[in-house]
Amino acid sequence: MKKYSKYLLLLVLAAFLIIAAACGQEEEQDASGDNDAGGDAETEDTDETEEAASELDGELVVYSARNEQFVQALLDKFSEETGIEVSALHEAEPLQLQEEAGNVQADVFISNDLGALEYLNQEGLLEASNPENVESIDSQYRAENNEWVAISARARGFIYNKDMVSEDEVPSSMEDLFDAEWADVENGYAITRGGNGGMIGNVSALRYEWGDERTAEWIESIQENAAGIFEGHGDIRRAVGAGEHAFGLVNNYYYHQQLEEPTDNNVGFVYPDQEEGEMGAIANAAGVGMVAGGPNEENARAFMDWVLEEENQLAFVGESLELPINPELDPPYEEAVRFDELKIQDMPLRELGNYFEDTRMLIEDSGLDLDLR
Repeated sequence: MKKYSKYLLLLVLAAFLIIAAACGQEEEQDASGDNDAGGDAETEDTDETEEAASELDGELVVYSARNEQFVQALLDKFSEETGIEVSALHEAEPLQLQEEAGNVQADVFISNDLGALEYLNQEGLLEASNPENVESIDSQYRAENNEWVAISARARGFIYNKDMVSEDEVPSSMEDLFDAEWADVENGYAITRGGNGGMIGNVSALRYEWGDERTAEWIESIQENAAGIFEGHGDIRRAVGAGEHAFGLVNNYYYHQQLEEPTDNNVGFVYPDQEEGEMGAIANAAGVGMVAGGPNEENARAFMDWVLEEENQLAFVGESLELPINPELDPPYEEAVRFDELKIQDMPLRELGNYFEDTRMLIEDSGLDLDLR
């Protein structure tokens, strides 16, 4: 019996020591933050981090009406920084979104014409958004519910060859082009075809200013008197630089592009309608819209946030040499006139959307959309 009691005492003592050791270990774990509760918190934090990262997986489909050289570097930057694979269709027509409305393919639409963006918005093809830093863009350059946001701007004007004409011999107003005398300038002047986005915006702005009848007469005048009608503005700037035409109607950034050419760069630029009582230069902007019902909505919202970071607003301007709309950002190149220093036509740019479809019809009826020379 004594022997049994002795064994029982030893067993109790051993059990006590095991419990004490376990308690000590638990206290040590509590002190180090490595207890069960801490482990759950760490797992929760890890899960949240992995979940946030997983939101930036997958694909983003971008339709862009702009030239590939102005957009692809921006999209590559987004892909590198987020891990999202970008599939891009460059030089897409805005109306392609309308054609695909029953089978939406795109997540984001990038346009060089706010008229096209607002038209798509009015057709219910763009989605409201609330991107971070959207307040850096003035409300006049955004859709009402941020379905699209403009980022870079430009103004229309005349690039001219300094070896052929002086600044005083270049039109100083859009109204000047009614006069047939400009057809007699050496080698004449150049315009784009009517279906070009810049020309559509130009004509829409004139419809707002003058009404349809006078604008139709202006289209007839330039179609008859222009010596060259080109597919795009890049063709015009090169032709003017080479002396094939004395001047041409382009967006201002094409002038800066020509200045950067190693040859044929003796060119100047005239911003029209800058005097008191004149309407001011016709402006337009490039921007981004979120497509309604796109297959990758979360990634589209991530892109809208990302592109409005100031660094990426400048990247959006990129090689295009347009002007940042954000007044806190300086143009990323020399010899640029800031957008807020120009006298601009007194028209909210979103108004271009109200004219977009009818303007295309007006231009097509004139035949300007089909005529290249």
